[in-house]
Amino acid sequence: MSVTETTLFATLPMILNVFFQMFVWGVISDRYQRRRTFIIIGEVFAAVGTIFVFHTHRTVTSGVLAGWVIIIGLSLIEIFWSMSNTGWTALISDLVPYEERNKIQGNLSSMGGIGRIMGVWIGGLLYDGLEMYYEGWGFYEGILFYVAAGVMIISAIPMFFIPEGGIERLYQEEKSQEIDIQNGNKNSAFLIFLIAMMLINFGRNSVAILLSLYLSLEEGFNVSSQVLSYIINTQSLAIILIGIFLGWISSKLGTRRTLIFGAFIAIFSLIMFSTITSLPLIYVASFLRGCADVIISASSYTYASRLINPKNRARYFGYYNTTFFLSWGLAGTLIVGPATDLLILSGIGVVIAHKLSFLLAAGITTIGILILMVMVRYFNQHSVESIIHTT
Repeated sequence: MSVTETTLFATLPMILNVFFQMFVWGVISDRYQRRRTFIIIGEVFAAVGTIFVFHTHRTVTSGVLAGWVIIIGLSLIEIFWSMSNTGWTALISDLVPYEERNKIQGNLSSMGGIGRIMGVWIGGLLYDGLEMYYEGWGFYEGILFYVAAGVMIISAIPMFFIPEGGIERLYQEEKSQEIDIQNGNKNSAFLIFLIAMMLINFGRNSVAILLSLYLSLEEGFNVSSQVLSYIINTQSLAIILIGIFLGWISSKLGTRRTLIFGAFIAIFSLIMFSTITSLPLIYVASFLRGCADVIISASSYTYASRLINPKNRARYFGYYNTTFFLSWGLAGTLIVGPATDLLILSGIGVVIAHKLSFLLAAGITTIGILILMVMVRYFNQHSVESIIHTT
């Protein structure tokens, strides 16, 4: 499959994910104020679907057709997994006061970073069967599918021991404290914020698939699956460390400045990937990428939560999640993937083509930062600091 076709395994699932978040699960969740239930159902269905995809793709003999079975299967899984995404984003704002959300998000990101390290480490070991089998053994034999499904089931268990959530039962006083998104100026602020975050996330995440392909190129770094797992885990280590201190960082800089700071780190890491030729510096760039990930995801969530009416949390967080989930695939399929393929076809060289694509991603992220900064400056000048609450 070409670079562009390969990106579809992230693009198509994410399109269905955000569609169902915005127009199906978000609406239902807000109507009945159910959060925990959505998380449990979403994780269980995703686990069952993962096993089904594995066995289905083994029934076809064509490699390309098997790839399409996986792409379509993952897309169907995301329909139900999006229930979990809808539930947890609304649940955190239901249960946690605004002042503590950045800290909580940082702590959750740290836990997620630990999970990423464990997952990548286990995946690297199982991919070739502890080096006793061939490359891809763990995938072909289904071990990776079963491990992933098992983790999903286990992750749903703790949810039985937390409140259901929903504004009707918890934090009734927040109805008068949160910002009413229906106001014209406030609605405009939220819309512009979504546009800015779409560009920031599209830029920094458009290379998510490209990065692994780039580092594995024989003409380039030619890293093994094990070394690649170390590089990815460097990113996860940064998520763990920065997540612990994110609450303190945000208290010093404020939510808005923290978000912009994280976006600048993302740009710098992309520029590093496009220019450096030393493998040790790749680890540095990966670490910075992880720093940017946790700072942007946590601070942008907190920023968005202050703009959203509690009664419509699930639906509006579905809009917010769109800026993140689509960035994992759509930007790669429509922008970075085709750009890389065209550059390679033009004869520029496969390594240089990938490097230029990293610079393209940095440019997209920069445009998003500029829009965000202009938005904040405009509303500040019009005396609506109380609307966007940059702390």
